[in-house]
Amino acid sequence: MGNIVFVAKEITADETRVAASPETVKKMKALGLDVIVEAGAGKFSRIPDSEYEAVGARIGSLGAAAGADVVLKVRRPGEAEIVAYRSGAIVIAIMDPYGHDEAISGLAKAGLSTFAMELMPRITRAQSMDVLSSQANLAGYQAVIEAAAVYDRALPMMMTAAGTVPAAKVFVMGAGVAGLQAIATARRLGAAVSATDVRPAAKEQVASLGAKFIAVEDEEFKAAETAGGYAREMSAAYQAKQAALVAEHIAKQDIVITTALIPGRPAPRLVSRAMLATMKPGAVAVDLAVERGGNIEGVKPGKIADVDGVRVIGFANMAGRIAASASALYAKNLVTFLETMIDKETRAIVLNLDDELIKATMLTHAGAVVHPAFGGQTKGEK
Repeated sequence: MGNIVFVAKEITADETRVAASPETVKKMKALGLDVIVEAGAGKFSRIPDSEYEAVGARIGSLGAAAGADVVLKVRRPGEAEIVAYRSGAIVIAIMDPYGHDEAISGLAKAGLSTFAMELMPRITRAQSMDVLSSQANLAGYQAVIEAAAVYDRALPMMMTAAGTVPAAKVFVMGAGVAGLQAIATARRLGAAVSATDVRPAAKEQVASLGAKFIAVEDEEFKAAETAGGYAREMSAAYQAKQAALVAEHIAKQDIVITTALIPGRPAPRLVSRAMLATMKPGAVAVDLAVERGGNIEGVKPGKIADVDGVRVIGFANMAGRIAASASALYAKNLVTFLETMIDKETRAIVLNLDDELIKATMLTHAGAVVHPAFGGQTKGEK
C-alpha cells in the first residue's frame, strides 16, 4: 500500500470549504496514494461521503489521521487536531502564519512538516498551485453578488416602456486578482464600473475589462510597482492626493468594493467614515480585507453594518460563501503541489528541501520552525 493521505474535516466555525474533491481524490489514487476522507468533510461543499467513496477513497474518523503520511486541510490545524497526527507527517493548508508564532511553534513541536499554501512563489511553474489567486478570484466575484443582493436597485441600465433604470455605479479599489474579477463581474451585470490601483500596470488591465481607471498619475505612480508584483506603499504626499481624488469619486458611487490586502500587514485604510457619509442613500460597500482589520472605517467582521447610511458588508472568508466552487479550485491547487513531492518511479513521497516550492512554503520540519520569515533557518540537506 502506498502513502496514506488524510483529508480533514474543517472545525473552524465559518469554514465551509474542503481540501479535496472527487476529481482530486481520483488523481491521488492514480498517483498511488491511499486516500481517507474524514466523514462529513465535504458536506458544505456539496460533496457527500458517497461521492468520495465512488472514486476510491475510504471514509474515516479523525482517529484515522494517526496513520496518515499527509494531511490535507483548508485552515491551519489547531491543538485539538494536531494531537491526532503522527510526528513526521506532512500537513498542507492555508496556514495564516503571520502573527501566529505560538501556533507555528506548536506545529514544529509536534514534529510536523508543514506547508503554507499562501506562501507559494509567484512563478510560472507554481501558477496552478496559487491558492491566493484561485480563492481571491472567487472572492472578487462573490463580493459583487453580495453587493447586488443588498443594493435595492437593479445594476444594469434598463430601458422600459415605464421608464429608464440607470446603471449602478460600481467602484473597485485594488485591481489585483480579486479586484479584476469584481470588475469583470460588475460589468457582466451591466454596471458602470471604475477602478483604482497604485500599480501602473493595472491601468491597462482595468481598461481591457471596460472599466474606467481612477488614479493620480504622477511620477511616483509610474515608479510604484515592486519586483514581486505587489503594490508598494506610497509616500504620504501621494496618498493625500490620491485620497482627495478617490473621496471625490466615491461620493458619486452606488457600490464600492475594496480589495487591498498586503500579506502579513494590517489592511490599509482606504475609505473613511467621512467618505461614506458623502455617498448616496442606499449605497453599499464591500470590504474584502476585513480579516486583517479592513479597508473601510466602521466595517464589522461577519456582519452588514450601517455606517453613516451606507451598508458595509464585512463577510470574512468570501470565497467560502461559494464553497462548492472554491473547494474544487483549492483542492486542485493542493494536489498539484502534492504531486511535486511524489517520486515518479517509486511513487513514494520525498521532500526535496532544495526545491524552490518547498523552500518557499515549508514552515516547520524535523521539530523546528524552518521558514526564515518566521524565525527559522531553511535547511539545505535532503
